[in-house]
Amino acid sequence: MRKLLALLLIFIGIFAVDVRAQTENPTNARGSFGEVEERRLLESKWKYTYAIHLESNTTIHKAENFYEYYLYFRYNYTYQQYLNGRLTKGRFAIEDRELIYSFKHIKTFVVAELSRNRLVLEFTQPNSKGTYQYHFVRVESKDAPFIKPANELPDVIVEMEEKKKSGGLFSFAKRKSKKRKKKKKKRKKYKEDRVYINIELIGGGYYGGIDPVLRDYIHIKSDGRLIKEFKTVKKGLDVTRKDISRDELEAFAKFVDSKGFFELERIYDCDNSICQKRKQQKPRPIPLRLAIAYGKKKKVVTLSIWGKDRHKIQYVDYPPALEAIIEAIQRMAHRIESNES
Repeated sequence: MRKLLALLLIFIGIFAVDVRAQTENPTNARGSFGEVEERRLLESKWKYTYAIHLESNTTIHKAENFYEYYLYFRYNYTYQQYLNGRLTKGRFAIEDRELIYSFKHIKTFVVAELSRNRLVLEFTQPNSKGTYQYHFVRVESKDAPFIKPANELPDVIVEMEEKKKSGGLFSFAKRKSKKRKKKKKKRKKYKEDRVYINIELIGGGYYGGIDPVLRDYIHIKSDGRLIKEFKTVKKGLDVTRKDISRDELEAFAKFVDSKGFFELERIYDCDNSICQKRKQQKPRPIPLRLAIAYGKKKKVVTLSIWGKDRHKIQYVDYPPALEAIIEAIQRMAHRIESNES
């Protein structure tokens, strides 16, 4: 009798998980998708794979060898699209779940799904029946037909740690088995439960001089691991790794929050013709991008020209608090530690 009851409970658990998965699937239940997370879209490149008629679940078009369509959404809310050898550009915007960008006769799409590796754009024609979806997969820069100038920022993905979904009935059994594990495992879990912190600083400075800088990248992970990559034309790539204490990392995150970083503008750019002209002069300024995640707060700030040039002129007006934050990150990265490798 007990075995029969156990089997019945397992069946109910599987059924409940399957029903929940279907109702939470963003493609099948579009109303539960919520707002689009912009961080997943900015600086991302996508390759079109196929299109379907949603109501009938019929594939109406596939990307064969003779059909190539790529999309590139940039940090400054411009996009590039490559269609069968032709490259076009424009501006895009995100409003709730709507992606506003122009493709042929369509001006606005609904984002039916957006994950790390998958993008589904949806539209309904007013004069036709049914809804259509375009499916894309994420591609690396090396696999996309977009050429980036040497003095522009490298690609970066700012992601929050994904929370694991509940496993229904089976999660109860897993929780019971975890109670039998050693205290060492429990201590490890406690560390993973601490507030998530992620810092990435890319670019800045000017491209020129005797040994031009090709890459200047600082990444501080939530566990305190700091990685600095510095590459020049003559000396090549130099990578420094060291550990920042958790106390210092948390203190820095609180400092960033107190400076109002998460309320700053996304982009600080030129507001006069002199500044615009300086962008084209040599040595050319390299844009700077700072991305910080602190718990549920996250922000990506881009500066078209960072700091002052050799004539001690600051061309872009940005808050002093931003300069203080960037300088603090650079101090952590450049100071000599005993644990560097």
